[in-house]
Amino acid sequence: MSEINIPNEYPVELAPPDLSPYKDGNSGIPYVWRFDSGAPGPNVMLSAIVHGNEPCGAIALDRLLKNDTRPESGSLTLAFMNIDAYDAFDPLDPNATRWIDEDFNRVWDIATLEGERDSVELRRAREVRPALAEIDYLLDIHSMQHLAPPLMMSGRHARAKALAAAIGVPERVVGDAGHAAGRRMRDYGPFDDPREKNTALLIECGQHWQASAGDLAEEAAIRFLVATGVLSADALDRFTIPPPPQSAFTVVEAVTIQNEAFVFAQDFSGGEIIAKKGTLLGHDGEIPVVTPEDDLMLVMPSKRLWRGQTAVRLARRDT
Repeated sequence: MSEINIPNEYPVELAPPDLSPYKDGNSGIPYVWRFDSGAPGPNVMLSAIVHGNEPCGAIALDRLLKNDTRPESGSLTLAFMNIDAYDAFDPLDPNATRWIDEDFNRVWDIATLEGERDSVELRRAREVRPALAEIDYLLDIHSMQHLAPPLMMSGRHARAKALAAAIGVPERVVGDAGHAAGRRMRDYGPFDDPREKNTALLIECGQHWQASAGDLAEEAAIRFLVATGVLSADALDRFTIPPPPQSAFTVVEAVTIQNEAFVFAQDFSGGEIIAKKGTLLGHDGEIPVVTPEDDLMLVMPSKRLWRGQTAVRLARRDT
């Protein structure tokens, strides 16, 4: 297993569910379940545990499966992704099992998937890739390192922000172009093609192990299924409190680490709005990193501060 030596600052409030009952799947791919309504409609997917230490998505999919959730139109695929990392999860060292060999969410460019490189994550990505072949709408469920406001990451295209608005949660939606270190699953193939209609979102449900992350993952999943027409609006009756109005942002800069040591100037956790251009965020080696304009939101400052990784993204509020 790759060493991820990051101390844990937060209590583990979530109990990762036992996924062994879902091992066989019903799609020909282990841990991937597909249900067809027999009625016309979109093919949609909910995916979880792309990172093995993010149990909120597993909780949401486990609840949907236990409740016999079935599509009323189109088809529904429920996919548990990085099983090996998830099975290695240790609440006494929960940061250590984000992945086994490499980040599962940085391998989704075609050249990498069809190349000669090998890892636990690449083998699993190649195994589950056929399940994505005809998916019209994807919601990939994640969580964050820090206690910070949840985010919906919509990628580069307006159609994804429109879907995020139809879902209605969480309160903040962020358009971005991903990471220099590799392509995410939500940016795979037609999801990031401006000529296509296929649409993917990635939700960050809050800090990895806070209890509310599991509940938000389930609510977002159900709202996604209603927004895409796979479930009727009756599925929302259980949510009696309307969500607050959303705010949309777009990333204007992703700070990619160029040197061996990156140090933040403050203990940022994400969601902070930095009012003044030129505010010091940190140092990349000896190089100061400052905000390039006024009123930028910090998006998911990282603890994985090594060369090639994204230290933080800077997002401007949409007008």
